[in-house]
Amino acid sequence: MRRPRIAFPREGGARLLGGSSAARTPFVLLVVVLLGAGLLALLLLNAAVNQGSFRVGNLKKETTRLTDEEQRLRQDVEEQSAPDALEERARELGMVPGGPPVFLSPEGGVRGEPWTATGPPPPAPSPADAAEPSRDDRDADAKARAAEKAEEAEKAEAAGAGGGGRAEEPAAEPPASPAPGTSASPSAAAPPPATEEAP
Repeated sequence: MRRPRIAFPREGGARLLGGSSAARTPFVLLVVVLLGAGLLALLLLNAAVNQGSFRVGNLKKETTRLTDEEQRLRQDVEEQSAPDALEERARELGMVPGGPPVFLSPEGGVRGEPWTATGPPPPAPSPADAAEPSRDDRDADAKARAAEKAEEAEKAEAAGAGGGGRAEEPAAEPPASPAPGTSASPSAAAPPPATEEAP
């Protein structure tokens, strides 16, 4: 019977085993780095896709809102372009309906019967406006009264100079225009009438 032979590793073999594990370390690190980079890229890609989907959702909402606004504006334009609405707005601007058209021919003639458009009479002033005169009306009234008094004074002066025996009367001064905010009543603004003396 033979004895089994026990194989002892050689020193070179031990070196080979140690050297192969050292050679595998960079490869393992490379694989780990590549896996980590892939996971990180996948995470960033997923975040970008989610952000894009949120943006798409916001843009769809904005598109819906703008479409609704466009439809509302189109409806407003159609309502204002209706013949009844156009006629009402034209009447508010003082326009009147046109009659049959009249054409000018190239020779200088007129085809059709020309006519003048007439509109409705202007609205009457309201009773509130007629009851209270404006400041301009009061000023105009005061100026008119002053002019009348001046004419009367000139006539009286001319009559006094022509009569000879009459005493000369002082010319009446026109009343001053009323101060702002005061009413110009005829009794307060007009001076007392001058009495003529008999010769």
